[in-house]
Amino acid sequence: MLPLIFGLSGPELSDDERAFFREADPAGVILFGRNVGDPAQLRALTDELRAVSGRDDILILIDQEGGRVARLQPPHWPAFPAQARFGELYARAPISGLEAARANAAAIGAVLAAAGINVTCLPVLDLLHAGAHSIIGDRAFGGDPVAAASLGRAVLDGLAQAGVAGVIKHMPGQGRAAADSHAELPFVAAEAAALAEDIGAFERLAGRAQIGMTAHVVYEAWDATRPATLSPVVIEDTIRGAIGFDGLLLTDDIGMGALSGPLAGRGSAALAAGCDIVLHCSGVLAEAEELAAALPAIGTDAARRLAAARGERPDGTPDLEAALAKRDTLLAMA
Repeated sequence: MLPLIFGLSGPELSDDERAFFREADPAGVILFGRNVGDPAQLRALTDELRAVSGRDDILILIDQEGGRVARLQPPHWPAFPAQARFGELYARAPISGLEAARANAAAIGAVLAAAGINVTCLPVLDLLHAGAHSIIGDRAFGGDPVAAASLGRAVLDGLAQAGVAGVIKHMPGQGRAAADSHAELPFVAAEAAALAEDIGAFERLAGRAQIGMTAHVVYEAWDATRPATLSPVVIEDTIRGAIGFDGLLLTDDIGMGALSGPLAGRGSAALAAGCDIVLHCSGVLAEAEELAAALPAIGTDAARRLAAARGERPDGTPDLEAALAKRDTLLAMA
């Protein structure tokens, strides 16, 4: 198996993608809006992905946060609010905020499980900081690490009710970045004492979360030249060390503008730095083939973490309408 999760070009597997999938045996696939039509089409696609891989538990990821980051949208699927809504409610009524976040995540999980998707890149544990780029914005719960951790735990628990795994991101914290890593490489000049606050939510959930995602951000106090994704110092000392995260560590999209150089070099550097899995999202098959040719087979530790990340399947799934109704009743309080 290759330590690679790659994107697809459209709503169906092409013949070339199908052949690549069988030969490369990647750890998983990530889906985007271009891969989504309606419930029947999406379920047929995820069923074929499992059939082609020969693995019922292959990771099939999606970004279904709610708000402005949602690949499944009306009219076929419910609209989900951004994380900030739950942070606002938590600030006024903590128990209600937690219950609303858990119910919302259970509803997301029910939708994804019905579609055959078993991982969503949620919760966002980055803290909201004044003056930072808006790329995080209302995707964050707020600026308090304790609140973010509590709400993040509720999200993970809600997703787990449907057998869906969450991904805590963007480790070790992207909330201070003044640039969008999709387009360019952000540098964070904050001192180590300030950064220690930003890792607080990740630290509190390190023993609960099974999957995490790195940030393409340079933290000058820790490694002045390399972004976290490519920094053995940040991964070993901060993510694995100070945070204490021993789960499956994914890169953010290796094709983002924050990184430079050939894709094969980026992927190899990420694995060498300590990431377990390389995430490649463009859906351009030639790029996936370039990465596959350069990457080694998945390592022993990464394989162990991957097996743990798949988790256990629940006996049933949450009642979607009941979860949505509970969420909406609680959010009305805010």
